[in-house]
Amino acid sequence: MQGLTKKQQAILDYMKGFVAQHSYWPSIRDIQGKFHFASTNAVFGHLQALERKGVLQRIPGAARAYKIAPEATVDTPETVIRYEGPNEEAENLESLPLMGSIAAGFPDYTESTGAVASMQAAIPAGSRRRPPQSFALRVRGDSMIDADIHDGDTVVIEPGVAKHGDIVAALIDGETTLKRLIKQGNKTYLKAENQNYPELYPVTELVIQGIAKSVLKQI
Repeated sequence: MQGLTKKQQAILDYMKGFVAQHSYWPSIRDIQGKFHFASTNAVFGHLQALERKGVLQRIPGAARAYKIAPEATVDTPETVIRYEGPNEEAENLESLPLMGSIAAGFPDYTESTGAVASMQAAIPAGSRRRPPQSFALRVRGDSMIDADIHDGDTVVIEPGVAKHGDIVAALIDGETTLKRLIKQGNKTYLKAENQNYPELYPVTELVIQGIAKSVLKQI
């Protein structure tokens, strides 16, 4: 591996320290805030430099998702760091059902009435096709802004077994919300990515409806 600049080493150390503390990887917005970068494009530029120097490796089958190279660290799991910028090239488009909206704030009761529309979503070059049960939801609220998910964005939800740290569409005590899933010991709860919102602990039930895999930004 090539030598790192002081800034590159600091970013790498931050990423490793973050996952050691939280058991999930920092978002692009986390890195941007930590180092006071003017834009998320600046973050991605540093990630590209770390990739060129052999510190980061692409995760096969995932567009712009990385893991730390084995030579750079020991016993560190793969990251879900992902960046899909405005110039991301797409090979194909696929149709997804738009199932209405989801609260990214305090949970609310939304009765499911099936798909309200369909939309075309790009498949970035090198990515796998989404599972057929995937669907899209329009985001309402600002509780996930530190994960770079904003009011008016659209999240693509895929089926799967949610792990600690995943951002999920969840039904908590009969109300729906978009939050990060946290598992600590025998406790499972939902965490906002905005310090103005509390953690949500289920009283009777917590049902994971799907995992947020990508975000389509509002222009």
